[in-house]
Amino acid sequence: MATLDPLPIPANDEEKKSETSSVKHQDSEGGTDAAEYPEGGLQAWLVIFGSFLALFSTWGIINSYGVFHDYYATVLLPNSSSSTISLIGALQLFFLYGSSPVIGRIFDLYGPNILLPLGSLITVVSLMLVSLCQANETYQFFLTHGLLFGFGVTLIFTPVVAAAGHWFHRRRPFAIGVMVSGSSLGGVIYPIVLQRLIPTVGFPWAVRVIAFINLGCLIVSCATVKTRFRSKPGQNWREGLVDLSGFRDPAFCLACVATFILFYAQFVPYFYIEAYANYRHVTSAISKYIVAIMNAAGVARILPSLLAVQYGALNVMIPATLLSGILVLALWLPSHGAIPLTIFSALYGVFSGVLLALLPAYIGAISPTERFGGRLGCVYFFAAVASLAGTPTAGAFVQNRQDPGYTSLILFTGLMILGGAIILVVARFLHSRSLVYKI
Repeated sequence: MATLDPLPIPANDEEKKSETSSVKHQDSEGGTDAAEYPEGGLQAWLVIFGSFLALFSTWGIINSYGVFHDYYATVLLPNSSSSTISLIGALQLFFLYGSSPVIGRIFDLYGPNILLPLGSLITVVSLMLVSLCQANETYQFFLTHGLLFGFGVTLIFTPVVAAAGHWFHRRRPFAIGVMVSGSSLGGVIYPIVLQRLIPTVGFPWAVRVIAFINLGCLIVSCATVKTRFRSKPGQNWREGLVDLSGFRDPAFCLACVATFILFYAQFVPYFYIEAYANYRHVTSAISKYIVAIMNAAGVARILPSLLAVQYGALNVMIPATLLSGILVLALWLPSHGAIPLTIFSALYGVFSGVLLALLPAYIGAISPTERFGGRLGCVYFFAAVASLAGTPTAGAFVQNRQDPGYTSLILFTGLMILGGAIILVVARFLHSRSLVYKI
């Protein structure tokens, strides 16, 4: 089982080999992992490219929900509360993360060959169905945009993230950071596409256009995302539908707790920043692109991923998460005009994205590779429950649409993020009290 014995020391000269060199490492259970990691090469980077496109197509739309939220609230679902509309977006996240323990287990046993094509088909079909939804028929949006799209995305998300762990070990934080930047780029492109197309061709055709974009990207993903090995002999369904072995490790348990707290508030700014900008009478030239600005800044999460290769994923996640909470309380809370809101959106996009980029790398560092998918799925289940409850909880603070205020919502968001960061600090000291220890 996983222990709190010291993890591998920082990379030494022997580890600093060329990109294509093979690497062997000690897994978190103390044995030698038989897998050799290419740490690069054509096939490895094709996997990252395919995963990049997969996250561009799926998370790009999830990160654009602020645009959908605003359009639903003002045009398609004007009789529904802000909390109800937020729940549609929260359902995406719940099904994306909530199915991850089982999907991760299936991936560990069988790879992505069935999961990825099936998920691609479901996500494209779900978007086509969203384009057919009728105004004021809230249940239709729940079923298509919330439930069906969310379930399709989980069949894509967990396999592509876990597949990266089959090709990289020492450089895994950087590889996952490059891959996850696709979600930020998608969060830039899709809001702009929607904002430009909805006034000209209407909402239904705007959604169909992004569905066709997704179809092309996901075909490439299905062709390029491959694994190198599966579970060891003897690890099969008799061990259970969900891999619970990680819960014997206190550090893994704390990671689950921190994930729950952080994901409870992580996406609140993405859902509400455009509505807040409109509330503050920010010019439409800025407000309608503010979600895209937040996501565009998230591309810079590649830089923290590079730092994580040198200093460790958890060591980089902690200061970035603390800064995210501070930005919410110190910058978003007092912001009234376009300039401070734009600055907040850009900085929050950078620092909040570090959690999404490096959480898989940290779980990989404390998990055997052949169990990586299952354990990552368990962590993401906590993210699922938190995501389902978090944004509707925040929406409950905004009851009066004529004069919503947002002070309580922003305080709730900032304090939750700081609380999650403190749990990460506790997990860090479980590994070592040395400030230079790499984890």
